[in-house]
Amino acid sequence: MAEAVRLESLHKTYEGPVTALDSISATFADGTFTAVMGPSGSGKSTLLHCAAGLDRPTGGRVFIGGTELTATTDTAITKFRRSRVGFVFQDYNLLPSLTVLQNVVLPLRLAGRRADRRRCRAVLEQLGLGERLDDLPGRLSGGQRQRVAVARALVTEPAVIFADEPTGALDLRSAREVLSLLRAVVHQHGRTVVMVTHDPVAAAYADSVLFLADGRIAGSLRAPTPDAVAERLAHLGDIAAVPRRTEAAA
Repeated sequence: MAEAVRLESLHKTYEGPVTALDSISATFADGTFTAVMGPSGSGKSTLLHCAAGLDRPTGGRVFIGGTELTATTDTAITKFRRSRVGFVFQDYNLLPSLTVLQNVVLPLRLAGRRADRRRCRAVLEQLGLGERLDDLPGRLSGGQRQRVAVARALVTEPAVIFADEPTGALDLRSAREVLSLLRAVVHQHGRTVVMVTHDPVAAAYADSVLFLADGRIAGSLRAPTPDAVAERLAHLGDIAAVPRRTEAAA
């Protein structure tokens, strides 16, 4: 299968010294849904940020759709992200003064692309928000706001969508709706989703789980179930409890 994202010997350190990522190599294929999990401080959020071009690794290489992000300028990375990368965050990151439709159109405008409002409306209708186009985010439920965030991530037709704890602020029903939506984005629309989560139930919606511990890859699991994920996480917690000279940062 073609590669949506490839990480080669990714390393990230902070002052201290603190090692957040310790020579991580991984590949995320086109049309797959991967959950990234690990104990607190395992480096999973750092991995997501470096893979998405939101943060520069100290060493190693990042490729998205065959383009190496780590070999270009910050300005070029920003331009690339706007056109080829989608984001879904725990706190939605919607602009409160813009309507639902305006929030979805925004990434197209920032990328300097013509905003096809008909297509944006169609995406929102597919996500059950056809009647809320002119509403401000403050009038929506948490689950509806997250669906707007997913629509916003989709309209640029990205190579990959990165989701950072996308259900962390949602109730159980809304979380299930958003996770089912992300799975549909992959299996019905052929997108690639990489999701950081701490929740074994959320991870079970993915095709596979990549586990991190202490800034390193600590295994993977295909066709995950909540029980299997929880059991693996319990063992990772034991690993993370062993002290190191430099500790991973989330």
